[in-house]
Formats: sequence, structure tokens, C-alpha cells
Amino acid sequence: MQTDSIIIILLTLGVSFLVSFATTPLVKKLATKIGAMDVPKDDRRMHNIPIARIGGLAIFIGVIVGVLLFADVSTELRGILFGSVVIVVMALVDDLIDLKYWIKLIVQIVAALIAVSSGVVIEVVSNPNIFSSNPWLILGVFSIPITVIWIVAITNSVNFIDGLDGLAVGVSSISAISMLVIAVLVSEPNVAIIMAALAGGCIGFLPYNLNPAKIFMGDTGALFIGYILATVSIQGLFKFYAIMSFAVPFLILGLPIFDFLFAFFRRLLTGKNPMKADRGHVHHRLIDMGFNQKQVVAIMYIISGILGLSAVVLAASGELRAVVMFVGIAIIAALSARLYLSGRPNNNRHNATPEITKDTIENKDVKESKADKGLES
Repeated sequence: MQTDSIIIILLTLGVSFLVSFATTPLVKKLATKIGAMDVPKDDRRMHNIPIARIGGLAIFIGVIVGVLLFADVSTELRGILFGSVVIVVMALVDDLIDLKYWIKLIVQIVAALIAVSSGVVIEVVSNPNIFSSNPWLILGVFSIPITVIWIVAITNSVNFIDGLDGLAVGVSSISAISMLVIAVLVSEPNVAIIMAALAGGCIGFLPYNLNPAKIFMGDTGALFIGYILATVSIQGLFKFYAIMSFAVPFLILGLPIFDFLFAFFRRLLTGKNPMKADRGHVHHRLIDMGFNQKQVVAIMYIISGILGLSAVVLAASGELRAVVMFVGIAIIAALSARLYLSGRPNNNRHNATPEITKDTIENKDVKESKADKGLES
């Protein structure tokens, strides 16, 4: 990739970072003014005092500014941006008035179809069957439904892991940087610019979201980030089927995908609504094993970093595919066994935050937060 492109990528990251960082305090004031506060009222929440949400609005602004200033706005990118606006508007309303889960699902499908109609479609992937003589799988009539499922699933998977201070936005930053590096390696500057904008927006918000968090990104941020990762991964990973392995996007987004699938099928098997929130995610399991919030976030950053690095190596060095795949599978298998076959209670789940009282809520005049209403809040 040319030096000029690298400079533009770095500028994009810097601008998006600065815009997000500068905008977050303003969004926090707005959230307090309109009552967009997350009030803890169940054991899934790790905080003890009302905290402003809708912080994802700052990430959204940072990303949009970076993309519009530096990216080549193609037909596909216009569809992605339009769909992301639909997602953000819906999520912002949801953070304020608690939409029903089926309404959110319908809007997510509509946003996915907007991207699909603009050409963001998974048409061909490398064949995961190593014994097959055909190296590619042409999806044909299944391309659109598979694309919609991918976009909706990844959009929600980021929301599913948004349960600890700094967790979802940090893991998303790692995923975006991994995708950015791969885009640079395969000389796709526009994909790299979009991922630089996303990484910058997330990193700019991160200082305010680290434990103890001053603001949450809410569904506004989690669903927006998930949507961008899902759609751009199609353009930047699945589209380059002659270079990319089927495993690359799954490695980059491995942690959110793993948590989403486990939560989804665990709830189905126990007769629960698969989109109804509970306290059984990976981060909850680690908390119950005795780790504190900062330790859990650090562990999940490391896991996400390992998976992202494996994806980069896999994309850059085809001869190492078998080794990297083995290591990736071994890591996931070990994690599964450790997290879900063992664990011990932890009574110290709250970390350095004062106790909430009835007077605290009344004095702040905050809006009761959503809980257990579907599609994970």
C-alpha cells in the first residue's frame, strides 16, 4: 500500500479519535438532561449508581466524521452508512423508551437489507471442507438470507458482550484494528479507512468507559459498532475469497460470536427466549469464578487479541493456515471447558462504586433502565 494511503488511514484514526473523545462529555450531559440513565436493578449489572448511557452517539459521530472526510463513499458504503443511521436512530429510541425486542429485530433486518440492496452481499466463501476438491462455495440463492443473518447476528453479538466497563468497546477496537491490518495487507485502502474510523471512535470513547465507567455506550453504541463490523467484514473479508480463508472473519469476531451462540442456544435449550437477557455470559462466568471487572476485561482483551492476531497471520501466510486453525480451535475449546465446566461463587462483583439508594435515584430524576426485555440491553 502506498505511503499516501497509510497517512490518510492514520489521519482518519486520529480525527475519529479526537471527535469521539471531545464529544463524549457533551453526550454525557445530554444523557443526564433527558434522563437516559442506566439504573442498576438486577444482578446482571455490575454498577451500583445511575450512569449515563447513549455514549455510543459520540462513537457514531466520530466514525461518521472520519469516514465522510477521508473515505471514498461508494454505493456499498452509502448503503452501509444509511443502514447504520437507521440502527442508531432505533437504538437511541430504545435507550430512551425501551422498545419491544421484535421491533428491534425488524429494524435490524431492514438495516441489513439496506446494505444488501447496495451490494453488500456474501456471494462466495472459501470452502471450510478441506477434503473437498472445490476450494470455493458459491452461495447462490442463499447469499441474501445468509448475509442478513450474518449482519443481524454480529450486530447483536457486540451488544451481548456489553456487560462490563470497557469490555465491548475494547474488544470491538481490537477487532477493528485486526480488520484494518488485513485491509492494509491486501491493499484495500477504503476498507482500512473505515476500520480506522471505527477504531478511532471506539478508542476515543474508551477512557470514559473504563472501570469505573463514567458513561455507557448503550444499545446506541453496541448495535452501531456491531453493524459496522458486520457489513464492512463482508466488503473487506468475504469479498476477497481468492485471498481470505473462511475462518478469518470468524477469528476476528470470535469472542462476540462465541458468546452470542452459546447464550442463544443455552437459552433455547432451557426453554427461554433466546434474546432475553440473563446472567450467563462469558464475562459473568469469569466474575463468578472470582475475577474482578478489570481482570475479566483484561482476559477478554487478551483472548480477542490472540484471535485477531491469528486472523492476520492466517490472511498473510496461507501455509500457516492449518497451524493457526489448530491453535484457534484449541484456545476456544480450552476456554469453553474452563468457563462452563467449572466456576465458584463470587460475592464481590461490585467494584469501588458507592451504594445506590432510593434518594439517589429520586434526586437525579433518572429514568428506570430496561431489563430482561429481549435483544439484550
